[in-house]
Amino acid sequence: MSSPQTPAPKLGVTEWLIITIASIGFLFDTYELLMTPLVAAPAIAELLGVPQNNPLVTDWVGRLLWIAALCGGVFGLLGGWLVDKFGRKTIMAASIFLYSAAPFCAAYSTTLPMFVTFRSLTFIGVCVEFVAAITWLAEVFEDKKQREKWLGITQAFASLGGVFVTMVSIWISQHMADLPHVGLPQGLGANAPSSWRYLLMTGLLPAIPIALLLPFVPESKVWRERRAAGTLKRPSFAALFAPELRRVTLVTAALSACAYGIAFGALQVTVARVTPGMPELKDQAKALAPLRKEAEELNKQFNALPVEDPARKEVLGKIKENFGKQKPINDEVKKMADKVQFRQEMGGLAGRILLAVLLIAGLSRVALLKVFQIPALIILPLTYFSLFAQGGETFLLAYAVCGLLTVAQFSYFGEYLPKVFPLHLRGTGGSFATNVGGRMIGTSMAFVTTSLVAPWLAGTGPLTPMHVAKAAGIVATTIAVVSFAIGFLLPEPPAEEKH
Repeated sequence: MSSPQTPAPKLGVTEWLIITIASIGFLFDTYELLMTPLVAAPAIAELLGVPQNNPLVTDWVGRLLWIAALCGGVFGLLGGWLVDKFGRKTIMAASIFLYSAAPFCAAYSTTLPMFVTFRSLTFIGVCVEFVAAITWLAEVFEDKKQREKWLGITQAFASLGGVFVTMVSIWISQHMADLPHVGLPQGLGANAPSSWRYLLMTGLLPAIPIALLLPFVPESKVWRERRAAGTLKRPSFAALFAPELRRVTLVTAALSACAYGIAFGALQVTVARVTPGMPELKDQAKALAPLRKEAEELNKQFNALPVEDPARKEVLGKIKENFGKQKPINDEVKKMADKVQFRQEMGGLAGRILLAVLLIAGLSRVALLKVFQIPALIILPLTYFSLFAQGGETFLLAYAVCGLLTVAQFSYFGEYLPKVFPLHLRGTGGSFATNVGGRMIGTSMAFVTTSLVAPWLAGTGPLTPMHVAKAAGIVATTIAVVSFAIGFLLPEPPAEEKH
């Protein structure tokens, strides 16, 4: 370890390869996950043989998200234990290859269970990779300042994943006619594969550079040496709740759940469920209302008819006609939704960059968390209770700040967790906080917002985007208050981590 007065060693080829691999891994973490909102609805509709606006599609999108999050949490926790048992680099590589191969296989899905299985495997790979990568980075850089700097910078690439997958999706849509079929199943009533299948195939991209670079980077030196010397303790889930670790285990899991809870209970539902209610889209909402009511009735008729009933084809024709009428209006709504999503991604990227700068500045870890928690207590309720109703650039800017304050906390825990768990429990402890606290508990807040709080606010009337916005504000503000209070229980890590 270098003292504060000793300059950090210069980065060599190996260090730059490590940074490159970690950056690719974090970028494609987000890329693979954010395929879901782009491919889920069209894939499920095609595999079920129903129109995309059929209620069965909406139901299955929700089930897919729940199943994937549950699988990711459970197997991600196991993956953290494997990181401590078999090595950081080994499990990181395996998880990247898993989340690369799974979407590629999903592109060839011919049944809904097959599609759900491979999307769940993708989620598992991402959950394991994140913990493996931050544990690996925390140990391969022996200089403290370099370690903190590059943990912050590489995690910033995660925010580019959403932008990248959107750009690839647009490119595929524009070049569909020129793409080879490569054995992909054809879409319903079409003589070519659907665009969602091509997008899933791009999930294989990270495996190529990772396979080429991994042989040239080392396993964690301290983990390898202790294992060779026989002094590496066995990882254990029970050890996380030993008296000396119980507090940090529970507090980090709770704070991770809060960060994910705000992201999924407010930010994520905003794009699809809140944006259509913006003042700028008032005319579109008025025009869509009768068409959506008609579509709802037609889909009820369609679902009630037996598959072999000839009347089913006639109803399907009416649904397609209705969909054609909705499309130009929905395209306008989607443009605004894309704009809102872009602001969130840019806000998240700014948050990760800001965190990296503050890490280099040397703030204490508890004080650093408050830098993001305190403004969140103000901006979250202001955005959802007031600025949403006004719309315009002010709302978009505030929403970007919400993204900044929330996403920065994901990177915060990526840097903090390896510091507070002993070497033999870094993967297990980090995985418990991130996967059990964040991905299993925190992500469930989307259900709380859209299926519990928003319907309660709507009462017996129709559920509107304004109800969802207020519900998101209630959930996010409540979580922000809880997170702020729990943050005082977070222990400051040792001044110098003990490898």
